[in-house]
Amino acid sequence: MRYRNAVLCSLIAVAPLVAQTYKAPRTAEGKPDLQGIWQVMNTAAVNLEDHVATLDMPAGRSVIVDPPDGKIPYLPAAAQQQKENFKNRAKADLLNQCYIPGVPRVMYLPFPMQIVQTPKYVLIASEFAHSLRMIYMDGSKHPSDVDFWIGDSRGHWEGETLVVDVANNNPETWFDRSGNFHSDALHIVERITRTEPDLLTYEARIEDSKTFTRPWTIRMLLYRHREPNAKLLEYECNVYLEDAAKENR
Repeated sequence: MRYRNAVLCSLIAVAPLVAQTYKAPRTAEGKPDLQGIWQVMNTAAVNLEDHVATLDMPAGRSVIVDPPDGKIPYLPAAAQQQKENFKNRAKADLLNQCYIPGVPRVMYLPFPMQIVQTPKYVLIASEFAHSLRMIYMDGSKHPSDVDFWIGDSRGHWEGETLVVDVANNNPETWFDRSGNFHSDALHIVERITRTEPDLLTYEARIEDSKTFTRPWTIRMLLYRHREPNAKLLEYECNVYLEDAAKENR
């Protein structure tokens, strides 16, 4: 029975990808068109796992589809570090100091983001603090001996899906506000598919042998803004921090 349940969970986890029949509109180069302004409608930015509500942090369900239990497979020492991170999150989370969010966190912040495509790159611009992410599509390799707050992204197409290999990640970034974290060994493979006219399915496979016992996968939906006046606005994070400091003097 336990084996059967595990198999069923695995089938449910992969079902959205297996059932893909929608074919996205094409760009001038014949590639799937992912362009538009998109935004999540979940609480992954609070905590990737199932979580109850706390002050300023709404409750939500896990977006982890593998392992089937929806939990991050931490090594014992890393699990303890996550608990310490949560206790000290107000100061320890560098997003509260307006640092650029890493990958995959930038993809599910509660801010809209805009995707723009050219033959040589895919640009993802987040409303949060003007964060920009460039996905290089020219077949070039990751640079060596350098890390980036938003990682280094190299992409290619597999049918309807944009597959992005993300390396060179800065170890100071977190996955969410609850202190879920990684090391400098973090490696991510993202899969972004337009599964309906106004939906993107976003998936990220995460591996880090210094922090986790095994690779794990998150999956979620991003919704397209259809308002006729939709555009990215401004979230001037550093200015707001300065204003708050003045008010507290």
